Amino acid sequence: MKMKRLAAMAMGAMVAAAPAMADLVIPDLSYRTGPYAAGGTPFSDGYQDYFALLNARDGGIGGEAVRIVECETGYNTEKGVECYESTKGEGALIYQPLSTGITYQIIPKATADQIPIHTMGYGRTSAANGEVFNWVFNYPANYWDAASVAVNYLLDENGGSLDGKTIALVYHNSAYGKEPIRTLEALSEMHGFELSQLAVDHPGQEQKSQWLQIRRERPDYVLMWGWGVMNQVAVQEAANIGFPMENFIGNWWAGAEHDVTPAGDAANGYKSLNMNRVVDYPVLAEIQSMVHDAGNAAGDGSNLGSVLYVRGMYAAMLAAEAIAKAQEIHGEADVTPAMVRDGMAALEITEARMGELGMAGIGPEFSVSCQNHGGSGQGLVQQWNASAGVWEPLTDFIAPDKSVIEPLIAEDSAAFASENNITPGCL
Repeated sequence: MKMKRLAAMAMGAMVAAAPAMADLVIPDLSYRTGPYAAGGTPFSDGYQDYFALLNARDGGIGGEAVRIVECETGYNTEKGVECYESTKGEGALIYQPLSTGITYQIIPKATADQIPIHTMGYGRTSAANGEVFNWVFNYPANYWDAASVAVNYLLDENGGSLDGKTIALVYHNSAYGKEPIRTLEALSEMHGFELSQLAVDHPGQEQKSQWLQIRRERPDYVLMWGWGVMNQVAVQEAANIGFPMENFIGNWWAGAEHDVTPAGDAANGYKSLNMNRVVDYPVLAEIQSMVHDAGNAAGDGSNLGSVLYVRGMYAAMLAAEAIAKAQEIHGEADVTPAMVRDGMAALEITEARMGELGMAGIGPEFSVSCQNHGGSGQGLVQQWNASAGVWEPLTDFIAPDKSVIEPLIAEDSAAFASENNITPGCL
């Protein structure tokens, strides 16, 4: 990749003056097929369409065009690793695996190859410790944040006490689904609620025994760590046993339109977390006019504005801002993966910047540092209005309990460092 130096130039001048001489390669490890395609497709559409908008509107990032390299994983870990190996040689700047299983497998590979990974709201939670996981970032929030946000929401609903309450966790029986257990166990001990755990095997179409157990034991609340077809089945099964939907809360990967529409009116009142707001942002109109109407949409255009489309767009925005920050730090438009890592470690997302980008309030303000790769950890609670066919936010962004999460992150990351002979520190 041809490099050019734009020493000591301000970003504004650089954007105006620099001609497009190379490209910024962004792999998209997508899954548009299989039982998880309903979630993978809109995320990928939003991810790619935002970069297409930057190419059409701004000539790319800092004058360099963005080139997407898509590779279908089918949400299969082995295929995901194959996609990583087959795309990294293209000059990949940043990976967004959209799979906790794939993330776990490529962390050591990407670290050795010195290519940054962004796992927003998924992946290995303790990667928030940037001094151990130098090349992995999971801002703006992680699974343990999500578990704490859900419990904080329930605490607020119950006058500040969950003592004596019963909470069942229905989870995808995978590395992804098991991630929140440790945090929920710690929170159970702290707040006095009883936690039961119900695993659902891949892909999640068979859940009758779990929901019969819920009907028998009648927990006060059900939390869900689901994905793909599992979510649709769970919502329908909850409706079948008459479980109160307002007491059923999914995480932010169990709160999209396709998770609830198959159950029709029976899904009304179901709640989920979200790491980002979903409203009619001005940037969506720009994507419509400059990408979709120009015939350059990543998909068929039907997902524009949906929950996971917006999240994919949000992920692309965070990647693009990190690349711009890397260009600013190094005075280079045609940045390397190591430079992008520096940009990610210095990223600062403000209300003013989100407004400038046409997506005011899409997420909380946060900043990243060498030590903290996890962001603010905040999430909101939304509720499905079946008659209107929309998710309605019930809360503003809720902060997690860092007094519980940070010691767990420190403990888990220290164990990883010990197992892998890593001396923690900043690059």
